[in-house]
Amino acid sequence: MDFRLTEREELLRKSTREFAESEIAPRIGAMEETGDYPVDLLQPMAKLGITGIIAPPDLEGVGLGYLARTIVLEELARVCAAVPMGIQVHHMAIAALNDFGTEEQKKKYIPLLAKGETMGCVAVTEPSGGSDVLGMQTSAVLKGDTWVLNGRKCFITNSHTSDFWVVIARTGEGPKGLSAFIVDKDAPGAKTGRVEHKVGLRGSNTGELVFDNCEIPRGNLLGQEGGGLGVALKTVSESGRTGMAAVALGILQACYEEAAKFASERVLYGKPIAALQAINFYVAEIYTDLDICRLLCYRASWMKDQNLRFDTESAMAKSYTCEAAVRSAKKAIEIHGGYGILQEYKVQRLWRDAMVTISAGGTGEIGKVVVGRAALAPFQKRG
Repeated sequence: MDFRLTEREELLRKSTREFAESEIAPRIGAMEETGDYPVDLLQPMAKLGITGIIAPPDLEGVGLGYLARTIVLEELARVCAAVPMGIQVHHMAIAALNDFGTEEQKKKYIPLLAKGETMGCVAVTEPSGGSDVLGMQTSAVLKGDTWVLNGRKCFITNSHTSDFWVVIARTGEGPKGLSAFIVDKDAPGAKTGRVEHKVGLRGSNTGELVFDNCEIPRGNLLGQEGGGLGVALKTVSESGRTGMAAVALGILQACYEEAAKFASERVLYGKPIAALQAINFYVAEIYTDLDICRLLCYRASWMKDQNLRFDTESAMAKSYTCEAAVRSAKKAIEIHGGYGILQEYKVQRLWRDAMVTISAGGTGEIGKVVVGRAALAPFQKRG
């Protein structure tokens, strides 16, 4: 079992880290203030292969796969988690189109995403909830050669920064009563609603999509009619969970660096506070969580690249890493003492960002349901 990354993957990490530190770090203050996503960075990220990292090479992508994607998202999140939050959902849209789209749909939409000409957007969650996919109310009715959509989506990442959206809507009853659609933002009856102002991930655009007798061509059906549940579950499970886990992993890396640095430099009682056992234990716990989570995240991504089933592993990586990021950020704040709650210190932002990852991309509780089912399966009585 070889845990070493390839030379190409290490180079990708290095180039992404340099880009994040030079181009994204100076923008954090503005993102925190306005909540706006720095869309002008899409083109530079495209040149590095970030936007099209999982897109096929014949569709303007680089096709490096999911482990490479995790490394990129981790490095971006180490500097500013809001940017990779938008990118990981962008990747979800690429995955949905690549997995379920027709050749015509792939050629029309994936190159736009891979080249960073717009952002990807996947709209599942509604005001009634996100975990209860079958309870969604947004409807789509076929009238002649036109689908007519009515409803509202909320908490949608990249809602206002994307030129088209992958939307799940109800076309019938039960599990086979959902379908997926590609909706261009300038389609008649389609519009964006309110922009949400979150406590964390401030630069990641989150908002509403509204459909009022929205008309889209019959050919904008993504996959089979009645196959929307499969589109949603596969995209969230394989791309969404691994993406959110990678973002949380980057936050964890930053927590470790900030905590260890401050503990080594802050002097009390004539010596660095790292010499105090309580502080030393906190840093050790953060460091251990970081190592555990990196192994979980890399394994899930590697399994995806090997075409292995990994729904349990992706759920485990997502739920554990996001929670670990929250508790590690809290410990980092406590290590900083009074400085930890000041805005000029990074650790308070890391905690706010980590908190948002808990529910994003599927709640931690849903992830634990998936893991619990796998854990109990060997001991369940066969009917």
